[in-house]
Amino acid sequence: MNKIPVAIVDDKRLLREALINNISYYSEIDVVMQACDGSVFLDALKKISAANRPLVVLMDIEMPVMDGIETVAIAKSLYPDMHFLMLTVFDDDEKLFETIKAGASGYLLKDEKVSNIVKAIAEIVHEGGVPMSPSIARKALALLRNIPDINEQLKFETAEEHNLSSREMEILNYIVEGLNYQEIGERLFISPHTVRKHIANIYDKLHVCNKASAIRVATSKKWFN
Repeated sequence: MNKIPVAIVDDKRLLREALINNISYYSEIDVVMQACDGSVFLDALKKISAANRPLVVLMDIEMPVMDGIETVAIAKSLYPDMHFLMLTVFDDDEKLFETIKAGASGYLLKDEKVSNIVKAIAEIVHEGGVPMSPSIARKALALLRNIPDINEQLKFETAEEHNLSSREMEILNYIVEGLNYQEIGERLFISPHTVRKHIANIYDKLHVCNKASAIRVATSKKWFN
């Protein structure tokens, strides 16, 4: 059996190292990458070939610079075959719903046994499963019962005419590609502060409040290839 290439993204170095050490005992898993936040992870992905990319990413939610939800939304638009298993201490409804919308393949709490994490990785890859910790699964079921159709909600978010300028569309394209404010500014020869102002205008016109939601709108409308 081929090993499953895995990445670990978490801002806590000791936790990353402990998880790597524990997972290394399982022959079916190969940890090929680690990163301290979403931005570092996305930058690292740009520098490696498709053959060397992780297939499953264990992703924390709360991280500096770029959190896990935003990272998943960007990465799924760039690497649709990559799977994201959220590994977090948070079990609140809002974060659970946001990770589902962003494209996460599963949601486990950090106190799960390593054997269960490895089992979840295999389930995602070999069975197309959506593994969740029991308490998370109960919350997800309750959420789905209270939301008639998640897809209709997402469609509603993209139903308005947004009237983005050509510069705003250009910047939105770079956001979808995973560039940060500094990188966008360098591409367009403008300051990061100006980039932030443009992005604030984009959020206002798209009726969203973060990068992940802006990316969802852009990808659902297929504005960029």
